[in-house]
Amino acid sequence: MRFSELASKEIINLSNGSRLGPLGDTDLEIDPENGAIQAILVPPRGRFGRQIQQPTQIPWRSIRRIGPEVMIVDLDDDLSAPADS
Repeated sequence: MRFSELASKEIINLSNGSRLGPLGDTDLEIDPENGAIQAILVPPRGRFGRQIQQPTQIPWRSIRRIGPEVMIVDLDDDLSAPADS
């Protein structure tokens, strides 16, 4: 599956049902050694385009299902902490 096919999908957290945003608005963290995707970085939802917080980091291993309209991830409270940047 290509990233362009994933772009319109909404990211949903399985543990609390929260909507994290559309996948098309995210960045990817890629391992430079082997090119593997390590994590998805979801930008914070701020008002008027201002980013107040750091992005939420979703480890690739936390993805549970990719459906026709949504991507289901399983984030515990400690895993949904903002990424260090």
